[in-house]
Amino acid sequence: MLRTGQQYKDSLRDGRRIWINGERVQDVTTHPQFKPLVDIRARIYDLAHEDATRDMMSYEENGERYSIGLKLPYSQADWHAKRRATDVVLEDVGGIVTRVGDETAGEMWSLFDGQDILNEVDPRFSVNIRNHIQQVIKTDPFHVSANTDPKGDRSKRPQDQDPDMLLHVVRETDAGIVVRGAKYETAAAYANQAFTKPTIANWGDSALSEYAVGFICDFSSPNLRFICRTGFTGRAPAEDYPLSNRFDEVDALVIYDDVLIPWENVLFYQHTRAATFIRATLHRYSAFAFVQRNLKLADMMIGAALWNVRQTGLEKQQAVQEKLATLACYREGINAHLTAAIAMAEESPGGLTMPNQSLLMTGRVHACSQLHHMMHLARELCGGQICVTPDAASFRDTEAGPWLKKFYTLNENWDSDDRRKLLAFARDLLNSDYAGHRLTFQLFAQSPPFAHLGAVYRNFDWDDALRFTKKSAGLSDRVLN
Repeated sequence: MLRTGQQYKDSLRDGRRIWINGERVQDVTTHPQFKPLVDIRARIYDLAHEDATRDMMSYEENGERYSIGLKLPYSQADWHAKRRATDVVLEDVGGIVTRVGDETAGEMWSLFDGQDILNEVDPRFSVNIRNHIQQVIKTDPFHVSANTDPKGDRSKRPQDQDPDMLLHVVRETDAGIVVRGAKYETAAAYANQAFTKPTIANWGDSALSEYAVGFICDFSSPNLRFICRTGFTGRAPAEDYPLSNRFDEVDALVIYDDVLIPWENVLFYQHTRAATFIRATLHRYSAFAFVQRNLKLADMMIGAALWNVRQTGLEKQQAVQEKLATLACYREGINAHLTAAIAMAEESPGGLTMPNQSLLMTGRVHACSQLHHMMHLARELCGGQICVTPDAASFRDTEAGPWLKKFYTLNENWDSDDRRKLLAFARDLLNSDYAGHRLTFQLFAQSPPFAHLGAVYRNFDWDDALRFTKKSAGLSDRVLN
C-alpha cells in the first residue's frame, strides 16, 4: 500500500547510527541538516494521496493503489506516466532532487532482465529478485542504491590490499551471508533500504569472488553505521542560499561491520560473470530519471539567465541571444533524447519495455558532458554581481539598506528585493560550493564520464553505418571478415 509522509518519517526512527559533523544524530527526521530532504521525501509520499495529484503519482490495481515510479514498465504509456510523475514532484517542491526512489528502483529491473544468467548461477537468486521487486511495489519503501566503495589502491586487485576496501563476503551462515566493507550512498541516512552492488573492479580471471555480490540491505540492520559529509543546509541563511538550504541530498559512507544479509535478500553472489553483466546493464532504466533531472536543471539555468538579461535590458543584443540559444539547444537536446527514447522504446531481455538504449545513453552523455559549459554560459549571462552582492541582512539594515535599495533598484518592475533574490538564486545555482558539489555529482553519480561513453559504445548500432559505407564506397564482401 502507498505510505503517507508520516509513515515514512516514523520508519526512520529505528535506532540507526548516524554521524554528521562529528555529532551522533538522534533523530534524522528532525536534525536540521537532514530535515529539508526528509520533508521533501515525505511530501512525495503525500502527493500520491492528494486529490489533485493522486492519479499522476499512483495507479490502481486490484483495488489497491501503488506508486507509478516503482511500477515495472511494460509499455510506452508506463514511461510517459513515470516522466509525468517526476515532473509533478519537481514542480511541487520547486527544485531538483535526484534520490527520490524511482531511479534506484530501476536498477532492480536490470536484475529482472538478467534472470537467465543469474539462474545459471543459482535459481533461488532469480526468485529473490522477483520477490523483492514485488515487495518494493507493495510496501513502498524509500529505496536507494549503494554503489561506490572507498576502492583503496586502484592499481591493485582488492585481494592484494586491505580486503575491506571493497565490500565483500567474510563468511556464510545458515541465515545468510555476512558482509564487511563500506559504500558511499546519497540519502542512505534517511532511506529504508538499498540495492547494494559491486563496484567496477578487477576480479582477475577467477570465476568466483567474494567481492562479486549484490543484495538488498535493510538500513535498520544492526552493525550498520552512516558517517555523513557536512551538509550545506544551515551553513548560511536560506535567503542568501535558497537552493542549498532546501535541496542538499546528504551523502554518507555506509559502514558494513559484519552485517548479516538474509539469504532471501541475496540477489547474486560469487560469480563474476553475473556481477559483470549487472554492472554493464545497471542503468538501462535508471538513466532515464537521472537524465530527466538535468532537464529541470537546464530550465533553472535558462530562467536565471533570461530573467537577468531582461531586467538589465540586454535581451536584444545578438551576443546575448546566441548564448541563450545555446542554452536552449542544450535543454532541447536533453528533451529530444528523453522523448525519442520512449518513442523508440525496446523490449528488454526480460520482456519489459526499456527506453531506447542508444538514445538514452547518448542523452546522458549530452546532459552530463555539456553541463559545465552551460553553467559557464549562464554565469556569463548573470554577470559578476552574483559573486559581489551583499547578503539579505545588509539589505534590511537601517543604514546600509537604503544605499542597497538605491543601487539595486532598476525601475518600477525590478526593485532591489527581487533583484537580490534573483542574484542569490543564480549564485547558489552556479557559483556556490553547493553548485560545485552538484556539478561533480552529475558527472559521477551514475558512473564516471568514461563509463557513460562506454555505455554508448555498447548500445550504438554500428552495423548500419558499416553497411551503408560499404555500399557507398563499393567495398567487397571480403571486408566482412
